[in-house]
Amino acid sequence: MELRHLRYALAAADYGSFRCAARVIGIQESALSRRIRDLEDEIGVSLFVRHHDGVHLTQAGERFICQVRAALNQIRYATTDAGAMGRGECGAVKVGIYSSLASGFLADLFNTHHEVEPGVRLDLVDGISAMHVTAVRRHHIDVAFVAGHPPFLNCDAEHLWSERVFVVLPQRHELAERDAISWDELRGQAFIVSETEPGPEIHDYLLKHLSDFGYRPTIERQAVFRDTLLQMVALGRGLTLTSEATTAVPGAGIVYRPLDASELLFNAVWCPRNDNPALRRFLSLARAVKRRREHAPAIAFPRSERNISQIDHHIEGSCGAN
Repeated sequence: MELRHLRYALAAADYGSFRCAARVIGIQESALSRRIRDLEDEIGVSLFVRHHDGVHLTQAGERFICQVRAALNQIRYATTDAGAMGRGECGAVKVGIYSSLASGFLADLFNTHHEVEPGVRLDLVDGISAMHVTAVRRHHIDVAFVAGHPPFLNCDAEHLWSERVFVVLPQRHELAERDAISWDELRGQAFIVSETEPGPEIHDYLLKHLSDFGYRPTIERQAVFRDTLLQMVALGRGLTLTSEATTAVPGAGIVYRPLDASELLFNAVWCPRNDNPALRRFLSLARAVKRRREHAPAIAFPRSERNISQIDHHIEGSCGAN
């Protein structure tokens, strides 16, 4: 039984005539009649009653055609969905995140993605950088955004944005009056970090920049999340560091001050063997957002644009106009 024979029977039922159905399909009436007769012989029942004015369905034919129509519709839907997934127009991208979504690059990227790729769902996963990179290698997540330069063995990586490093201080702290703080001014200060991400990375970052011959910074580690950590800073338990995007969320009793000439580099990390088409479109959009933020921060993507190449053209044209 071939699909085209089912479509011949469906057309004959719709037009009530082998002649009309054959003309619409583009084959000889005799060929269509013969294929439908073969179909009837194969399933063992007459589907049509033939008469000089055309054909009409038998009782068995009506039931058969009803089920065939539903089956062909399902096949059409499956084909359409598979094609859309193959083009990356639907499906999902599983994203490992490290930075805050309150503002900055990730907030911009995710908002833009929602606008231009409404059929693709973003599933977000919090976690430490090392865990994310391992999950990328194992195809448990599609892409991870991580800070610094962890080992990216068997993965592709691309630097997408940087964020200034900020010191978090109590409002009453002597350094809170400064517009910016230097590393030298942090020597002798006590610090507090979380045992969860990004606490370990902040710990290592402080050691790298403040350790010297005969001096090692005082860093207390606490098994708390960020909100509690900021409350502990407000109570005077110590200072901590954070990235620029997180400063969009204010905290009671604390202030954020930029750390001179200090930046965190953020990378997208993915596996080159990942064949998720939606991931490829997501990475293309991330690059487009990077170019927009570098050259024309005020440009907004039109809702109607759904193609990444159109987005690129829109960005380049707007940047050129400036």
